[in-house]
Amino acid sequence: MKNIRNFCIIAHIDHGKSTLADRLLENTKTISDREKKDQLLDDMDLERERGITIKSHAIQMVVEEEGENYVFNLIDTPGHVDFSYEVSRAIAACEGALLVVDAAQGIQAQTISNLYLALEHDLEIIPVLNKVDLPSANPEEVKDQIIDLIGCDEEDILLASAKTGLGIPEILSAIVKRIPHPTGEASEPLQAMVFDSIYNPYRGIEVLFRVINGTMRKGEKVKFMNSGSVYDADEIGVLKLTQEPRKVISAGNVGYLISGIKEAKEVQVGDTITSVENPASQAIAGFEKVKPMVFAGIFPVDTDEFEELRTSLEKLQLNDASLTFEPESSAALGFGFRCGFLGMLHMEIVQERLEREFNMTVITTVPNVSYHAFMKSNPDEKRIVNNPSEFPDPTKLDHLEEPFIKAQIITKADYVGPVMNLCIEKRGEMKNQIYLTSERVELTFELPLSEIVFDFYDRLKSISRGYASFDYYPIGYRESDMVKVDVMLNGDQVDALSALIHRSNAYDIGKKICEKLKELIPRQQFMIAIQAAIGAKIIARETLSALRKDVTAKCYGGDISRKRKLLEKQKAGKKRMRQVGNVEIPQQAFLAVLRLND
Repeated sequence: MKNIRNFCIIAHIDHGKSTLADRLLENTKTISDREKKDQLLDDMDLERERGITIKSHAIQMVVEEEGENYVFNLIDTPGHVDFSYEVSRAIAACEGALLVVDAAQGIQAQTISNLYLALEHDLEIIPVLNKVDLPSANPEEVKDQIIDLIGCDEEDILLASAKTGLGIPEILSAIVKRIPHPTGEASEPLQAMVFDSIYNPYRGIEVLFRVINGTMRKGEKVKFMNSGSVYDADEIGVLKLTQEPRKVISAGNVGYLISGIKEAKEVQVGDTITSVENPASQAIAGFEKVKPMVFAGIFPVDTDEFEELRTSLEKLQLNDASLTFEPESSAALGFGFRCGFLGMLHMEIVQERLEREFNMTVITTVPNVSYHAFMKSNPDEKRIVNNPSEFPDPTKLDHLEEPFIKAQIITKADYVGPVMNLCIEKRGEMKNQIYLTSERVELTFELPLSEIVFDFYDRLKSISRGYASFDYYPIGYRESDMVKVDVMLNGDQVDALSALIHRSNAYDIGKKICEKLKELIPRQQFMIAIQAAIGAKIIARETLSALRKDVTAKCYGGDISRKRKLLEKQKAGKKRMRQVGNVEIPQQAFLAVLRLND
């Protein structure tokens, strides 16, 4: 066990984690020249197209150092704030972490957030300054930032360039010398922690685990302690570029287990695997339950595909433990699911994966957050409102509380003004402003979560020309004056477009929604009234005029009464059509509400 090292790579998005992982794999001869490609561990099409890591990936390498062979288990982690749950699970399976910082961009918000996650688990941190070969790199200044942040010595910081391979041997040697080997007893009863799972259509669910104590043997009966399920360990092994079966996996190592598990519900991330013959007395403390930040409804375009959508979401949840969902129904869209996401990018990725991997075309409703409602009849009782349709009758409501977050924004000094204006526009309250250097400022704001759900991140990036980095964490609920804005077409309420909005913004947003729908809904043979309302009070209206058909075109001259007769007949027909006419709302209309400021 003293020759095993388990570590992960943590960094802000786009600081070179995946490229560094590629170089480590090449240097340790884990992959051959034929298998080489950029971002090797990012095996999803979406990851390659967007240039981001969405999923943690585990891989084993063997390194020779001072005449001895060491086994390295590397877990490459995502850098975006929406996938921080993946990072927390990777950290729980490791003893050390490489903290990668871009020498040109310096320390950014997600670097700090991931570092705190690692320090909570008492991980050994090895700071790596990446991209030192760039003309715009400023290694001396960034070194000072790292020393201020983690209190290390200057010689502890390793200089590297993942693109050219500079400094890679020094990193490998530092991992051996500075990261502690795993602790645990091979002779004790088996305790293995599940940190990930993958759905394989042919072999069932593949479980990824880290053995804390004891030994797992091929063919023995194993038990999942939280769910109580018992399975045979048909195949166990380690994760190289492909899976490598083994007879035994002992304490300290990371591996996979295939035992023909077909039910997605049987495997929970954070569960403990133990042996049936010699069971452990208690489970390992897993990870805390994930807390979704954003809720949205996902509905199949064809209502017959409801069960298919449920199966697809269950399989996707195996691969992405931070996704939560429960069934719901909508008058406009039929049966679907209320899904919880960690952020807007997470929501976008889930929708895209459903379409690509499971061939499911879905409609996503306006995202919102969960509120706490307190009624006049019983002010101590708290009701959770996840959906505008669950909003209680305003006459019976005592008060409503909405979730608030603390946001850390690191930006260039030139953009402080526009960033402050954006946060204040989003009902934010400034708490702190620190100049990290003469050029870089850290701003701390307290904001309502509902205001950052829509377009906050996109607008922050555009006003700061991509320089601002953003990270947040929840700080509890506060009382707020929220109202439910309903959208009506010809007097019929469209519940999928309802939204809970702060009273000060309700009129403005109601007007924008009506204008946007007028652009997107196709014109019909009859007039359509598009209205936004708070309760019974109409706050905005747009009218989509009817397509005009010239019924008098066939009349050449003759008495005026002939024309009048045709027009009266058309008028009566339009009136009847308006009574029974259904307005079809295109998919873009549901998404347009998110981009009202474009």
